[in-house]
Amino acid sequence: MSSTFHVRGGHTLDGEITVRGAKNLVSKAMVAALLGEQPSVLRSVPDIRDVQIVGELLKVHGVKVERDVESGVIRMDPSAVEKAHVADIDAHAGSSRIPILFCGPLLHRLGEAIIPDLGGCRIGDRPINYHLDVLRSFGAVVDKREMGIYITAPDGLHGANIHLEYPSVGATEQVLLTAVRAEGVTELTNAAVEPEIEDLIAVLQKMGAIISVQTDRTIIIEGVDTLGGYEHVAIPDRIEAGSWACAALVTKGSVFVRGAQQKPMATFLNTFRKIGGGIDISEEGIRFYHPGTPLKAIAVETDVHPGLMTDWQQPLVVALTQADGISIVHETVYENRLGFTSALNDMGAHIQVYRECLGGSSCRFGRRNFNHSAVISGPKTLHGAEITVPDLRGGFSYLIAALGAEGISAIHGIDLIDRGYEQFREKLTALGAEFWED
Repeated sequence: MSSTFHVRGGHTLDGEITVRGAKNLVSKAMVAALLGEQPSVLRSVPDIRDVQIVGELLKVHGVKVERDVESGVIRMDPSAVEKAHVADIDAHAGSSRIPILFCGPLLHRLGEAIIPDLGGCRIGDRPINYHLDVLRSFGAVVDKREMGIYITAPDGLHGANIHLEYPSVGATEQVLLTAVRAEGVTELTNAAVEPEIEDLIAVLQKMGAIISVQTDRTIIIEGVDTLGGYEHVAIPDRIEAGSWACAALVTKGSVFVRGAQQKPMATFLNTFRKIGGGIDISEEGIRFYHPGTPLKAIAVETDVHPGLMTDWQQPLVVALTQADGISIVHETVYENRLGFTSALNDMGAHIQVYRECLGGSSCRFGRRNFNHSAVISGPKTLHGAEITVPDLRGGFSYLIAALGAEGISAIHGIDLIDRGYEQFREKLTALGAEFWED
């Protein structure tokens, strides 16, 4: 049973922490190693649960994995790739979506792939079907069996013309990992172009892939017969950096995030500065701080890159509870990402959610029954409360709120944060937070 995480709020966060490789790149680069005939080396790998999950999944498929947690280096030798038992895949995958991205590489290496029956409650049918449709477009044959989904490619995988209705990161990754060794040319239109996608393309190019990115979200992949290994330093985690930045703002503190980079965070930095946050950018990292003057209310909406990343939205909402005036947040990427605000209201925030598109343009959720816009009135004093972590990003946002609240908060399910935030307990200690677990 998970422990309860207690936070005594009101302490100013001050000091330095380090961010390593992005969760949204590292796990995919590890999967990419399956495509090669030679070993690969990935550096700046964070010590998070998702890395452990992918490492174990690689091992059950015969990949030799050597990991130095302290230095953040992982070496993967895929020369002896083999079929894995579905029970082993299921045991290590848990509720992770990663097994879906193994399919393309395994079809190339083994001629078959198996996805456990993850079930709608754990991942939902729509994401699975979306990935399966992509694989079918390359010539894969999907057979749903009792033990799960069995995928083969009796005639091999062939290049295809694929258009995404929405520039989904997961679908773009699926296409890239499948197309690089498919026969012929693949054209992907309306692709995701996030920095982590660009970094995955850089990894695949190091392995011998031929990939060109056009200015109109079109990616052209020329399939090759074989790929080698790679050596790569993962792009820093811009989500984690933005989360600590918001924690600095909410606690009226100053946090230097070593490793944070300006370019992939440009949209966040603009938003942070509009709120009134202070920023000092150097080659070593970025210092985020509260300037001592009142924060400003803003209107903002999330979008695919180069827009404001949806994973920054939840920490920013907590920061906006401390801004002077009425802020509007329009979530256009995930339909159900504002549910976490109810717990913030229990802590003293004043946040109302709406089905209508507020704060700018209309979006695909505007005609559907989803609460995807929020109006935040501030500044409001937050108070300690008993709260339960709903998801990874929402969970860290609750932690930020607890750090800035008066009194003690009890947070349940805090272990979920370990999926994407490396050594966050040690980092909290380094910044002067007061917390304990029981």
